[in-house]
Amino acid sequence: MPRPPAPDIFSAIENIYTPRQRHVLLIASILGLAGLMLFGLAQYLTAFLAAGILFVVFRPLWVALVHRRRWNRQLVTIGILVLTVVVLVIPFYALSSMLINRLIVFVQNPDQVLDVLHRVEQATGVKLTEQQNARELLQQSAGQVSRWLTTLASSALNVVLVVGLMLFTLYYLFMQETYFLIGLRRYLPFRAETMDELGESLKNTVQANVLGQALVALVQGTLTGLTLWIGGVPDPLFWGVVAVFMAFIPMLGTPLVWGPAALYQFAHGEKAAAIGILAAGLIVIINIDNVLRIFLAKRMGDIHPLVTLIGLVLGLEIFGIIGLVVGPLLVSYFLVLMEVFRRENRAARVAAAAREAEGKPGGGAV
Repeated sequence: MPRPPAPDIFSAIENIYTPRQRHVLLIASILGLAGLMLFGLAQYLTAFLAAGILFVVFRPLWVALVHRRRWNRQLVTIGILVLTVVVLVIPFYALSSMLINRLIVFVQNPDQVLDVLHRVEQATGVKLTEQQNARELLQQSAGQVSRWLTTLASSALNVVLVVGLMLFTLYYLFMQETYFLIGLRRYLPFRAETMDELGESLKNTVQANVLGQALVALVQGTLTGLTLWIGGVPDPLFWGVVAVFMAFIPMLGTPLVWGPAALYQFAHGEKAAAIGILAAGLIVIINIDNVLRIFLAKRMGDIHPLVTLIGLVLGLEIFGIIGLVVGPLLVSYFLVLMEVFRRENRAARVAAAAREAEGKPGGGAV
């Protein structure tokens, strides 16, 4: 058998690529592998995004306890994870369970909705729909709800995996905080000042669209619960909590709660209560949303309301509920990078003009 060539022979083999071509192919290989990894992790991307957002939200607390007061970083990290589960995961799970139970009751008793429709028709004298058509519509809705419930049950394991991956990622973001921040500076293709601008934009967007939106939702949910309680609607506390979660949905939000509640009261002959609920919803609850959202977006994050609106529509379409934060962040990053591009192009033109002026006799200034 022929003997393998000595290692020195390989070092003498000529590479077919120029240094520039190797550089371009290296970048292409990195981007290709990154794209392949993103494609493989696409269904769990929400977990990583949520972990990054929570890292920004809790980092001031982390810095205060670990860097300033010298508390044990592992205990602080575990405390943050427990706080995340208690404040976010458990309430969301409890509310989802209660809503699912009520949907099951709706599926099993569609005649209750028909009864409300009949009461509204009797009170207004307006024929809303034929009974047969209404019954068919309710049966179709019940079938759709049943399919949703089946989907939710089958995706329960995926939800557990996403939440677990989010908590696992958040744990290592805090435990390896220094290496993570150094890695961002080292591997992202931006200057130091651009990284500072992107970091400031991230902080502002998270403050305006997480903390600010949470405050808006809490105020709206509280006002909705109080309105339903004053209006005599059954179980106002539960529906007030539902309104807190509904308030995160742009343009729809709390009207999905107090609108049907007003209809319910009207159908049961409580016309004054129904009118009061509608008036409070249209005059107070909706407008407090608009006023607070714009004020907090400007006050907490200096974010233009149009950026928030476009980002919300974009984010919800691509990322779902997590897009409430990611969408405005994408728009903010786009604007920051466009400003960086404009500034660096201008600096390049000024530098080129200066070099050209220095090359001329006399070196006159431009």
